[in-house]
Amino acid sequence: MASRGLFGPGRFFMLFDGYELDGFYDEMFDADGAPRRSARSLFQRIASLDDGELKRYQQAAEQALFRMGITFNVYGDEAGTERIFPFDIIPRIVAADEWSTIERGLRQRVHALNLFIDDIYHEQKILKDGVIPAEVILSAKSFRKACIGLKPPRGVWCHITGTDLVRDRDGQYYVLEDNLRCPSGVPYGLQNREIMKRTFPQIFEENRVRPVVDYPSHLLRTLQNIAPEAVSPPTVALLTPGSYNSAYFEHSFLAKFMGVELVEGRDLAVMNGYLMMRTTKGFERVDVIYRRIDDDFLDPTTFRSDSLLGVPGIMDVYHSGRVSLANAPGTGIADDKVVYAYVPKIIKYYLGEDSILPNVPTYVCWEESQRQHVLDNLERFVVKAANESGGYGMLVGPHSTADQRERFKIAISADPRNYIAQPTLALSRVPVIVEDHFEGRHVDLRPYILYGKEIFVLPGGLTRVALRKGSLVVNSSQGGGSKDTWVLAEGQGA
Repeated sequence: MASRGLFGPGRFFMLFDGYELDGFYDEMFDADGAPRRSARSLFQRIASLDDGELKRYQQAAEQALFRMGITFNVYGDEAGTERIFPFDIIPRIVAADEWSTIERGLRQRVHALNLFIDDIYHEQKILKDGVIPAEVILSAKSFRKACIGLKPPRGVWCHITGTDLVRDRDGQYYVLEDNLRCPSGVPYGLQNREIMKRTFPQIFEENRVRPVVDYPSHLLRTLQNIAPEAVSPPTVALLTPGSYNSAYFEHSFLAKFMGVELVEGRDLAVMNGYLMMRTTKGFERVDVIYRRIDDDFLDPTTFRSDSLLGVPGIMDVYHSGRVSLANAPGTGIADDKVVYAYVPKIIKYYLGEDSILPNVPTYVCWEESQRQHVLDNLERFVVKAANESGGYGMLVGPHSTADQRERFKIAISADPRNYIAQPTLALSRVPVIVEDHFEGRHVDLRPYILYGKEIFVLPGGLTRVALRKGSLVVNSSQGGGSKDTWVLAEGQGA
């Protein structure tokens, strides 16, 4: 049982009977089982609750999520496409000094990646200097020849980034992957906060938890900042694939809270060199598109000719500078998990600095010696496909079967460029409510970074939880849920 010695026995501690740290870094308790300084106020508040009160809070939170319609879609789910996003009421707390390091590291990383993308579609100096093998970039599925020579407004390609962080057994944060195409999840974090403020209002005041409610206004300013010259005020719209997309709730949420139109490709048309939007009053010019569809489907005259989701000719309008797109087409090159392995070198090359936030050690299977080491030790590695997401295309070696490992051996040998491997990290854990007690579950953290006139990092982001006992996969499509993330202000629980 955690922390009996610090606060003394009581009914609350029954919830922690049998709670084990199991050698993992725990976000609430230190190695001796005492609440971390940043979590003491929360711990004491929960300890003061009456019998069954915490469970009632959890049930009330779930009912609120249901009423709000906080859902996501799962493709191929025979039980129905729409699900309520699972939520655990015990927040994950990040101390001010820890967040300061995370924020500096994310600013550094996004700045360097933006310079990298711009270089790749122009001079390609980093390839000519041999820092990254040209074959790695030119063979990437996300490298877009159509984007060569593009000059996005203000020189910014990656306006919205979601960077996944994990904490290992030693307490060190690592970057697990970068998401620069259509990073998702931020509304779930915002709604989690709204529910938590209703549940524990006193603790927010006591701890000075940094706010996240202003994210939509920051996002809108970021989009307005990239509008074509001499357009004021610009008309902004969010382009969605439609209601069957897994993130449609998010699209409608962001459009509503930014006060912009939510449109599908069929609502837009290129006319006289401009992008126009159908309205009840006729066609209206659109100046900025926050696109939530991949490059492949954006423009059937430039990318996939069979796409019914995009807008024919929109790339021509973009080239002419008459519409701005966020994120810019081509940013997916920095999403490639093989390119991820080179990000520390990218930071050093463009900024002359060491990475503030380290990568997870990564083996690239396209290199023969590294590939053979991976094939010989598959049971020890997490293997990922270069362009998959959502927990798909992945082998978790220690939890895999011999048949699964054999299938991955065949896949890796057939297409080594498409795979990387990483050691299995001992992801940090947090307490979650399981019936009438707490158990530890593994988590990651996805902060969101906006690149407009300056780089803004949302204080917190989305903590994703692997709700299945022992699982390391936090994705909602694979049984994961979420928690509110509390970043404390300076001087609070540092």
